[in-house]
Amino acid sequence: MITRQRLAAGACALLAALAAGIAVPAGAVADETTALAPKVNLLLDVSGSMRAKDIDGQSRMAAAKQAFNEVLDATPEEVQLGIRTLGANYPGDDRKEGCKDTAQLYPVGPLDRTEAKTAVATLTPTGWTPIGPALLKAADDLDGGEGTKRIVLISDGEDTCAPLDPCEVAREIAAKGIGLTIDTLGLVPNTKMRQQLSCIAEATGGTYTSVEHTDELADKVNQLVVRAADPVVTPVAVEGAAGCTNAPAVKSGLYTDREEFGQQRWYRVDVEPGQELRASVSVSADRAVNPDYGVLLRAVTVHGREIVRGEGNGTGRTDVISTGLRYAKAEADDEDDPEQTAAETVCLQVTNSYSAASGVASTPGLPLELTVDVVDGPSQASDVASFGLGRGWWLLGALVLVGFLTGVLWGWISRWRLAVWRTN
Repeated sequence: MITRQRLAAGACALLAALAAGIAVPAGAVADETTALAPKVNLLLDVSGSMRAKDIDGQSRMAAAKQAFNEVLDATPEEVQLGIRTLGANYPGDDRKEGCKDTAQLYPVGPLDRTEAKTAVATLTPTGWTPIGPALLKAADDLDGGEGTKRIVLISDGEDTCAPLDPCEVAREIAAKGIGLTIDTLGLVPNTKMRQQLSCIAEATGGTYTSVEHTDELADKVNQLVVRAADPVVTPVAVEGAAGCTNAPAVKSGLYTDREEFGQQRWYRVDVEPGQELRASVSVSADRAVNPDYGVLLRAVTVHGREIVRGEGNGTGRTDVISTGLRYAKAEADDEDDPEQTAAETVCLQVTNSYSAASGVASTPGLPLELTVDVVDGPSQASDVASFGLGRGWWLLGALVLVGFLTGVLWGWISRWRLAVWRTN
């Protein structure tokens, strides 16, 4: 009897342990999936101007509702979607109160399509256009998690709550380095609204689109929501130093930083013998700048000797300037020599020559994106570029020899033809 009781107790304990072992990993997988899920926050302008009936014979609000219903039906299952409004609740004339009018209509999370559509159906054009405050709240809605984060702002007018400039708000959001992108769509746009919405999008690497028809609005919003589900590499926020000594160490990956006008940013990379460092940098002008600017990327030793550099420049035709460089460290000749087999620390220096236009804020700094790739060095036999760089004298000698032989042969043929001509 006692033996049977002990066996039964052991079996129960074993089953409990197995159950616990199975349950914990399942929960961990679920938590990990949630943390990596892409998030989209639709930010809709519900101000009084949305009553205007100039989109396909219906009001702007009706067009937005129709587009939202189509988007909600097409949203991928893996996307966590939310809806926030601005100007939907306060109908009065108190500007201070009107500029606080932003609310979360549907929380960011797994999508219940019926519930979300019901919430959208209740919206009525009401008040002000507090784009700046609404962007701050929308960014907070997306806080947490490691997946892609995207705000899609749909508005029919510029912000009415200055001095909180929506462009400055977007730059502050980008400066946090949380990988959040803001896309903007302008309904029946005018010049001032187009400039403001374009500025908001450019500050975070997003896009601006002018929309004048219901089907265009639905297609574009759906495209942006689906794009959020695509796998992307999220840049890692890093803060470069003013010199190489205190520079942060970076490895292969994509990094984002901010660099003020004319500032230098330094980073450190370790390169093993036989490896090649490939680095590129892009600095974008997310505000008005003076023409004629450039960016310089240098690889130097810890003692300050320049190894290689890359330069790019522009004259105002593009908002982004990029450049890159490559540095291959030779393999060690003596594997027993610690100095030859040790990794070399390469300092990367990024400098820009942008200058702010009159009246433009210099902070936060300009968006900087650094790509670092440390790979095995090219083999001598398979890499044509390596042959051309590492065997340059051989190639030049071969060309000289071929040229000389061709000249001799051509001279001999010419003399022979002349001799034949004279004989005849």
